[in-house]
Amino acid sequence: MRNPNAIFRTPLTMEDYLAARWISTPLRLFDCDVPCDGATAVVLSRRERAADLRNPPIRIEAVGSALRDRNSWAQLENLATQATPSPAAMLWNRTDLTPSDVDVAELYDGFSFHTLTWLESFGFCERYEAPAFVEGGSRIALDGELPINTSGGQLSAGRLHGYGQVHEACVQLWGRGGERQVAGDPQVAVTSTAGGPLAGCVLLARE
Repeated sequence: MRNPNAIFRTPLTMEDYLAARWISTPLRLFDCDVPCDGATAVVLSRRERAADLRNPPIRIEAVGSALRDRNSWAQLENLATQATPSPAAMLWNRTDLTPSDVDVAELYDGFSFHTLTWLESFGFCERYEAPAFVEGGSRIALDGELPINTSGGQLSAGRLHGYGQVHEACVQLWGRGGERQVAGDPQVAVTSTAGGPLAGCVLLARE
């Protein structure tokens, strides 16, 4: 609602959600990201050069890209977690930061359950405890302990295959979120993309 560029901005009640048509059990229409046209540009530069550019530099602190399963839905080792655990473990293995250092999480939500698997794989909660972690919404709200998908994510803002999450992470770290800006001067953001047989994640930190 606070993102002027989001596609869905009207409040969604539980009745609205349950009245929506089934796509594939247990997913209903609003469990699926909304198609859109859009683009995100990511400019990579040496740190010394970036200091002179218009936007304050944001450091790529760590990347997670390890994949342990074949690129096939039918051959996933664990359909519940999908491919998210190994990239998340790789990311944390490449930094001294920990989940407790993350100020905002922009997590892939091509389908609503992907966000839950990323929460668990990143270690924000234990395996199979994500539903309790997000229960009621206060913990993941803008003023919660871990604000999630502050732009509305792909479920509301539109599907950009995870690049929207990267853009929103930078917006938050730059303090340019407007009405949806996370308070407290966020310094660290984690982003993720995909979550079926393919997945990846990036930890960003403000210089």
